[in-house]
Amino acid sequence: MSFTYKRSSSLFNEAQKYIPGGVNSPVRAFNAVGGDPVYVKSAKGAYLHTEDGHQLIDYIASWGPMILGHAFEPVVDAVIEATKKGTSYGMPTELETQIAKLVVSMAPNVDQVRMVNSGTEACMSAVRLARGFTGRDKIIKFAGCYHGHSDSFLIQAGSGAVTFGSPNSPGVTIGTAQDTLLATYNNLDQVAEIFEKNKDQIACVIIEPIAGNMGCIVPQEGFLEGIRELCDANGALFVFDEVMTGFRLARGGAQETTGVKADIITYGKVIGGGLPVGAFAARQEIMNHLAPLGPVYQAGTLSGNPLAMSAGLAMLEHLNDNPDVFVNLAQKTEHLHKGIESVLSTKGIDHQINRCGSMMSVHFTDQPVIDFESAATGNNEWFKKFFHGLLDRGIYLPPSAFESYFLNDALSYEDLDRTVTAVEEVVSKW
Repeated sequence: MSFTYKRSSSLFNEAQKYIPGGVNSPVRAFNAVGGDPVYVKSAKGAYLHTEDGHQLIDYIASWGPMILGHAFEPVVDAVIEATKKGTSYGMPTELETQIAKLVVSMAPNVDQVRMVNSGTEACMSAVRLARGFTGRDKIIKFAGCYHGHSDSFLIQAGSGAVTFGSPNSPGVTIGTAQDTLLATYNNLDQVAEIFEKNKDQIACVIIEPIAGNMGCIVPQEGFLEGIRELCDANGALFVFDEVMTGFRLARGGAQETTGVKADIITYGKVIGGGLPVGAFAARQEIMNHLAPLGPVYQAGTLSGNPLAMSAGLAMLEHLNDNPDVFVNLAQKTEHLHKGIESVLSTKGIDHQINRCGSMMSVHFTDQPVIDFESAATGNNEWFKKFFHGLLDRGIYLPPSAFESYFLNDALSYEDLDRTVTAVEEVVSKW
């Protein structure tokens, strides 16, 4: 079976005339897998409906937020009702307090929340707050962890593991890059060395506690705990980027699943029920440094937008009232993992499958995938064939070997088994 996407290709050609690269976010362009991107007309539950009339089983869930499936009725109803009252006021609403109160009740180690409009904005603001709170300039981030496209985060490795970073994008200054120190995920000794060489200069360590931007990478035993100890010993803050994991892995996110406390936590995705939103949260001592109370300035005209707050509140209330969702999702993800693993092992295909909760990734390599370098050893040509073969069979995976799958609770076991069967059909031709 081979699906055609003539309508999608036509729309993409038109888009390229008016939108840089034809897309508003680079991963959508299919550069990593080849071909033209698939255009979505609508989505419901576990399925995407394309402009060419195909139905696809969805494994990206809008990169995480559609944890309960697309067009989840309570969220849709909440947005519709909010829209009837007005789409933006630039003034406070009770909704903002309601969702903030709920977040504080669900997330560990959090006293207050500031709403923003994206994960990028949340992470940018969290780092600024950490710098303002500590009076220090430098931050540590990890290769392969993505925290949005703020200048501080677009840094690649220098000549050595503990050297200053260098800009990874034109438009990022050398000065900005020199305040970002790059470390390797799951390498605690390296983090300790960076702290030793930059005494009393590091404001914070920012990390995806379960990484989702180099595939799904799980922290090794003692890694996050060790960073927590290093931060405490050196007066630095520990920032968890939970834009992907927050309210997806558990009510309390990765802090709950790992048992490690963060000083500042950034949120996005799920917290808006699929609408553009982000947030950062911390204990009151830290949040008191934010304007209008403190000197660290952060603002946003659309922050706390009533549509996003309504969607997020409906989503979080459902998750808070139905914690079995997290168990169900983890079981479904395990089922998919075991099914794909069985097929690939039977065929003798080198692979690694990483999984945490409802996040998962398949890597075509014979070595464990524990960081960005090992993730890059995957056979990208195999991945391209894997991606397009499954797309032809009505399965939509992330169009990049460096992205996590995100399962949604609307997926049935029949959908999962159909996916495993499709994998078997694809790799049987290799």
